[in-house]
Amino acid sequence: MKVRRILLVVLLVGGFWYLTTHISRGFAGRVLDHLPFLSARNSGAPLELTEAEAAPVCDAQEETGIEIYKSVLPSVVNITSTTLVFNFFYGAVPQQGQGSGFILDKAGHVLTNYHVIQDANRGIQVTLSNKNSYDATIVGIDKVHDLALLQINAPDLKPVTLADSSDLEVGQRVYAIGNPFGLSGTMTEGIISSIRSIQNGNGAIIEDAIQTDAAINPGNSGGPLLNSSGQVIGINTMIASNGADQSSGIGFAIPINTAKAVLADLTRYGRVRRPSLGILDYPIGPDLAEQMGLAADYGVLILKVIPGGAAERAGLHGGKQQAYVGNTPIMLGGDLIIAIDGQRVTNTQDINAIMDQHRAGDTVHVTVLRGHRKLTFPVTLGVARDVSL
Repeated sequence: MKVRRILLVVLLVGGFWYLTTHISRGFAGRVLDHLPFLSARNSGAPLELTEAEAAPVCDAQEETGIEIYKSVLPSVVNITSTTLVFNFFYGAVPQQGQGSGFILDKAGHVLTNYHVIQDANRGIQVTLSNKNSYDATIVGIDKVHDLALLQINAPDLKPVTLADSSDLEVGQRVYAIGNPFGLSGTMTEGIISSIRSIQNGNGAIIEDAIQTDAAINPGNSGGPLLNSSGQVIGINTMIASNGADQSSGIGFAIPINTAKAVLADLTRYGRVRRPSLGILDYPIGPDLAEQMGLAADYGVLILKVIPGGAAERAGLHGGKQQAYVGNTPIMLGGDLIIAIDGQRVTNTQDINAIMDQHRAGDTVHVTVLRGHRKLTFPVTLGVARDVSL
C-alpha cells in the first residue's frame, strides 16, 4: 500500500513538472506570437525606431510666421484692469479683466481698446513679454473708436512699426498676436476676409474695419493685427460670435490709420478733438425726399446748425419747421448736403468717414441743395460736442 502511494505521488509530481515546463511553455509562446510587443520584450529583440536625419525645413510661409512672431512678441503686452464691485452682502470684491495692447514708442505709450480698461477703478497693469509688470496711467481715450492710450515707465521697450492701412486687399495674409483667455503670447494666422463698416459696442460706426478669419478671442482685444512684413495694420477689437464667447471665424480690427488720426490729439490734449461740421443731421432716401419735395432723392438734411459751430460760421442753414418721421422729431427746411470735397454724401456714415480723414481746423468744401439751388461752402471744421434738437 505504501509503495502504491509513493508511486502515485511521484507520478503526480512528475506530471505537474512536465506540464509546467513543456506544454504551458509552448502555449505561452503561441500567445506571445500574437502579442509582438511582449514577444520582442521577452525574447530580447531590440526596439528599433526610425528617426529623421535632420530637422524639417520650414517653407517660406512658415518662415515668415516664425520671424514675425519673434520680432513682434516683445512689443505686445498683456493688460489687466482691476475693478471693485459689490457682492450680495455689499462687500467690495475685486474683479479683473484682461486684454492686449502694443508698445508705440520707447517713452512707454501703449495702445489698446477702450473697452479693455473702461471699468478699471482700482488700477491698470501692463505685463511685458519678459513677465515684468508695470502700473499704467491713462493718457487719453477715444470712446467713439474704442481706443485708449496708456503709458508705462519701463526700460528697453521695443515699439511696433505702423503700416498704412489705406491700401489693404481682401485675401491678404494677416497675423494676430495677443493674450486670448489669458494665454499670453499667442499668435493666429488668417486672411483679410472683407473691409467694411461695422458698428462697435458703443454704437459708433467704424469705417473700413478689417474683417479677418484669424482666430480672435476674448483677451485678444487691443492686440495688433499684422501684415506679412510684421507691421501693424489694425487693432483687434471685436468678434461676431452669435452669442458664443469665442471666435467663430469672423473678427474685426480697427484700421491703424484711424488710430493714427487720433493719437496726436490723445498725447497732446488727453482727448480727441474730433472734427465736426457743427450740425445735427438726418439721412434722406427717395421716399422721404419725395414726401418733403426735395430736389434730390439722396443726401443728409441739416436739421440744426450748432450756434457758433463750423456750419453756422460758413453760412449753412438748418431747418425751421418741426415734423416727425415715425416718433423721431426732425426740422424741415434746412440745406441738403449732397457732397463734401466732391465725394457723394448719401448718409451720416459718409460724413463720418470724411471727418476721419481730417482734423479740427481743416477746411472742407460742402455742396448743398438749398431749395433747387446748388451751392458750395468752404467750411473750417470745429471740434465735435454733444448737442440735441
